[in-house]
This record gives sequence, C-alpha cells and structure tokens, in this order.
Amino acid sequence: MLRLTRRSSKPTWEEKKMLKLINVTTMIGEHQVIHDVSLQIAKGDFVALLGGNGAGKTTLFKTIVGLLPPVKGRVEFKGEEISHMPAHKIVSRGLALCPEGRQLFPQLSVYRNLMLGAYHRKDKQNVKETLEQVYVLFPRLKERFKQLAGTFSGGEQQMLAIGRAIMSKPEMLLLDEPSMGLAPMVVEGIAEAITELNKMGITVFLSEQNAQIALMITRHGYVLENGRLVLDGLSKDLIHNEKVKKAYLGT
Repeated sequence: MLRLTRRSSKPTWEEKKMLKLINVTTMIGEHQVIHDVSLQIAKGDFVALLGGNGAGKTTLFKTIVGLLPPVKGRVEFKGEEISHMPAHKIVSRGLALCPEGRQLFPQLSVYRNLMLGAYHRKDKQNVKETLEQVYVLFPRLKERFKQLAGTFSGGEQQMLAIGRAIMSKPEMLLLDEPSMGLAPMVVEGIAEAITELNKMGITVFLSEQNAQIALMITRHGYVLENGRLVLDGLSKDLIHNEKVKKAYLGT
C-alpha cells in the first residue's frame, strides 16, 4: 500500500510567486462562471484546488492557460501578464495543463501522443532526455510505446496524459481531475507520480474532487464554490476544517 506523505509547511510560497491571479472573472457565453478570483502560488509549491462538480475548477484552469481569456482581472506567470496571451505561447513559457478527461489521440501510439506534447520545443536535442524521464516515472508507457492510446485502461491513459504534459518541459503543471473515474489503487499510484514531479522541482496546481487524497499530498489548498474562492489555507489545516470535512470528506 502506498504511504502518502504531506509536504513541508514552510511558507516559501510567500517568498517567490510563480502564478498570480488578481480579481479574475470569466464568462462562458452569457454565463459568468468565475467570480473575482485572486490567488497566488510560489515556485516549487504543491497546491490543491478543491470543489464539487460545476464549481468552476476546469473553467479557472482554462482561464489560466489562455483557453478562456478573462473578461476582467489579470493572470500573471513569473511576473508577466498572460491574461490574453495565446495558449501556445503560454505553454512555451513553461505553463502546461493536463486536461480533465485526458483528451488523448486514441488512434495514435503512446509514443506519438507523447511527442505531441513537445511540438513547440526548440531544444530538440533535449526532448529525448525528457522522454526518458517520462518513462522512468511511468515504466508502462515505455513497455507499450507502440500501443494505440485508445486501447489503454483509464489509469494508463491518465499516465499518458500526464506524460504528454511533462513532454512540454513545464515549470508549472496544472492537473485537472486526474483521479476521475479511476480505482482507488490506481489513484494512489497517480498521486505518488504527481508527488514525485513536485519533488523534481515542478510547481503543481492540482484540481480535485477527491479532497482526501489532494489534501494529503499538497501543502496549500483553495476551495472553490460556484466560481468563488470561499476558503484557503495549509492543507493540514483544511483537512480538519469542519466545512471541508462535511462538504468534501464525507464526515
């Protein structure tokens, strides 16, 4: 059984901010989904975004990576405003999204799916090194690199989706509901891999309905309800918060 360990609670996130949202509001058509959200994440930190179905987690992540530009407010990455920057330019600056539902190319091989994650990279000589890092993290992908992605199980597809995001060589990785639809044992393996990524120096922002596992592995957490941030704090404190326990932990 995987033994999950919580990261140190040292407040380094206050010292070196990588991502900053200032009063961000996002619309989908005529519907306002994100309401005046402000948050900040430091380089190297490991942060959870908790919320139920329809809370706005996916919309917030799409706003951050340029797929849904905000109608109000600012998104800053490494001190640069990226609020209305095209998504491909944001990826090239080191900010990657592993989307909800994995969104793989089922008729392409594992290898081809992975290489699509590196499409924008100019350091082609280092792409092979990143590929080997992915294979070390997920040995099954190396074992089955010729297999079609569509023939993989849900857990294997999630490994592939994370691996594809890593191929972009991100400094910060947004993971949108990586545990969705997976068996508990598979979820623990994915959590272990995400924790390892953070230990390698990648800043991780993890969106999850599975609050229990998210708060066990992250250092800080935000709670989103109806497009509004309603709580934030250290994960070790949020896991004991009565509102969080009642709404997300089933206690």
